[in-house]
Amino acid sequence: MLENYLPILVFLVLGIFFGLMPLMVGFALGPRRPDSEKLSPYECGFEAFEDSRMKFDVRYYLVAILFIIFDLEIAFLFPWAVVLEEIGMFGFMAMVIFLGILVIGFVYEWKKGALEWE
Repeated sequence: MLENYLPILVFLVLGIFFGLMPLMVGFALGPRRPDSEKLSPYECGFEAFEDSRMKFDVRYYLVAILFIIFDLEIAFLFPWAVVLEEIGMFGFMAMVIFLGILVIGFVYEWKKGALEWE
């Protein structure tokens, strides 16, 4: 019974080995030349001018969520386009309804000013 799991164990050991080996080689052979830029706490190029726990404007999150929603809904078009001939008129009408709801939501967000950044 346990001999059935031997290929899985070998696969896991080899996967861990080939995953960690480049990291160890890079750490062992990589150059260590620290300078002030590498040791700075931020990568943006300037020192922090406010507390790191400052509050973000809620519009930032709103725009991010709206982008994710509309981006993911558009991603449904690709598999639909691939099988369009197989699903026929029913699939076409379902996608028309889906896109209609998507457009209504987009127009609503546009009219409410959620896509505006001041």
